[in-house]
Amino acid sequence: MAIKTNAMRILDKAKIRYKHYEYDPNTTDGVLVAELLGQPRVKVYKTLVTVAGSGEHYVFVIPVGETLDLKKAAKAVSEKSLSMLKQKDLLPLTGYIHGGCSPVGMKKLFRTVIHSAAKELEAFCVSAGHVGNQIELSPSELCTLIRAEYGDLIM
Repeated sequence: MAIKTNAMRILDKAKIRYKHYEYDPNTTDGVLVAELLGQPRVKVYKTLVTVAGSGEHYVFVIPVGETLDLKKAAKAVSEKSLSMLKQKDLLPLTGYIHGGCSPVGMKKLFRTVIHSAAKELEAFCVSAGHVGNQIELSPSELCTLIRAEYGDLIM
């Protein structure tokens, strides 16, 4: 029986269609996850949480094969600087663990920016909120649900 994550329940409640994928939870490399899903890596995105010098937290969703450009990300949210959130702080802040962090269903609705290339996609994959689980859905529907915006975020 397939797992039903909190993110999936939120999407169900919002009547947003998605496709659920499961893969070996020991697989931690995002590019390998894309291969296991049979998806091009430009359609599989990872969710990253940052903290600004101001103390505010921001979420960025970028392709798995790419690196977040912290300067571009800071500019996108009008902050002077950002740093990656320490792994030990992820669960208490978001309710998710490293490798299973979804942009849907965090403890708080943080300001979220999705890399602009997603605008061109009919569907993309993000974490379903549990290690070894991904969901494929419309980027525009995700943006509407979590009140995200698009921006140029990668190196």
